[in-house]
Amino acid sequence: MRLWLWFYKDFAPTVLAHGVIMDMKRILILLLACLATPIALAEPSLAEKNAAENVAIEKEWESWNAPFPPLRLIGNIHYVGASGLSSFLITTPEGHILLDTGFETTVPRIRDSVTQLGFKLTDIKIILNSHAHTDHVGGHALMKELTGAKILMSEADAALLASGGTNDFTPYSKEMMGYRPAKADRILRDGDKVTLGGTTLTCHLTPGHTKGATTWTMDAVEDGKVQHVVFFSSTSILQGVPLVNNPQYPGIAADLTASYKKLKALPCDVFLAPHTGFFNLAEKADQLEKGVRPNPFIDSKAFKTFIEQAERKFLAQLESEQKNTSEKKASVN
Repeated sequence: MRLWLWFYKDFAPTVLAHGVIMDMKRILILLLACLATPIALAEPSLAEKNAAENVAIEKEWESWNAPFPPLRLIGNIHYVGASGLSSFLITTPEGHILLDTGFETTVPRIRDSVTQLGFKLTDIKIILNSHAHTDHVGGHALMKELTGAKILMSEADAALLASGGTNDFTPYSKEMMGYRPAKADRILRDGDKVTLGGTTLTCHLTPGHTKGATTWTMDAVEDGKVQHVVFFSSTSILQGVPLVNNPQYPGIAADLTASYKKLKALPCDVFLAPHTGFFNLAEKADQLEKGVRPNPFIDSKAFKTFIEQAERKFLAQLESEQKNTSEKKASVN
């Protein structure tokens, strides 16, 4: 309709004023062709796409970093993290262990939560981590400054921590993934144990999400019964990270395959993880507050179900990438 109005109001008077004889049939064909042809809109640049994606991620991160009421989960394990980013305080008579510090901006929330539970931040003696991405170790440098605690972590994640998060294989920019670097005080190997005040955590290297991702296990006593606790690291595959022909991480598929095998063999009564959505923190915390018994965090099926679903997703992506690679090779030959 706009094209017809344009022709009638602007183009036709000009034609007639100059005495030009037009072939109306040709004009009609031209106008109909214009109507049938979609108007091309300028495609956003790569920089614009990346900027929009960064804004979306930062909004999600902001929601993860919202406050969450601290609470005792089971035994001597307490939750002191944010609404979407877990931080666990394992208390002992000789000091405390902190697992994950979130972003640097999460540290004040952790400090307040530790205080609300009746503990002292300066009693934290050891800082552990699930994996060395900015949303889980971005606060390590500040927490170490505030407490004087020792940072213990795997060799690969220690290198990532020392680089301030920039020595990684994610598709995101270094500016987005970067954080204040820190130095590990002790390098951990697979099977190493960390003991403080009668509590022992065992290190299980489960690489894939990062090259040094670490899952932790320990026993907690609840109502006189020992419960096997798993602090899962993560096996998520970030969007844009290939499993086949990945030049930044050639062994990613093999590492994830081995990690799933190891994870499935771990006994687990209590499933905890670096993201609260993984283990339904909000729902279980609400049940615990209402006095639901037995402790809702005791769920021997939760971890098994989560890992099996995650592994199926991994295998589906791996199969798809392998198929695409084979088809491309066949077409070239």
